[in-house]
Amino acid sequence: MKILVFDTCLDKMYVTLADDDKILTSKIVTNKDNKYHSAFLISTIKEVLKENNLRPEDIDAIGTNIGPGSFTGIRACTTVARMMAQQLNIQAVGVTSLEILSHLNNTDKKTMVALDARKNCAYLYIDGSVKGAVDLENVKKLLSEENYYLITDDKLQKILGGDSYQQGEYQLGEILAKLSYNKLKQGFAKWQELKPLYIQPPGVHGVNLSK
Repeated sequence: MKILVFDTCLDKMYVTLADDDKILTSKIVTNKDNKYHSAFLISTIKEVLKENNLRPEDIDAIGTNIGPGSFTGIRACTTVARMMAQQLNIQAVGVTSLEILSHLNNTDKKTMVALDARKNCAYLYIDGSVKGAVDLENVKKLLSEENYYLITDDKLQKILGGDSYQQGEYQLGEILAKLSYNKLKQGFAKWQELKPLYIQPPGVHGVNLSK
């Protein structure tokens, strides 16, 4: 099964091609020349397919990050995923940013992911469950009650501690590809059911909620 996945929700864009759970190509794109990285999504997809001598018709399924994160990024990747899946009549599956980042935990500790949601809140994920947008004081209380491995962003690291995903060179596209493959194995994923995850109302004019 050829699976094309992409993520424009976080601070970098990831486009990855896999054959089942085997990674064929994975590219990381950052913001360029005052353009947000999602502007390069289509061109990067074309580049990945060309490098593997594939046409869009050769893709069997699409996987994408559905958020939370940048409003512009969430809208970009879910829209492209739905359009491609509809045109190609293939499956499309969504994975949350929080689940992707949770796989950076290579310790035996329980996992907590906390991303900046503004308004003194964090998008919170604990051991496989999205908890919503939670007040930072409650997040601090949870951290004091149990020894979690905390994955966060640069802003909240200054407040909560833990490890910021923004400071490492992580292959999040490859993680997304493997999670997408596992979800696809569980059953048919209709593109009509692929929806962006907006835990809180998006910021005005596409403000980046991940920073």
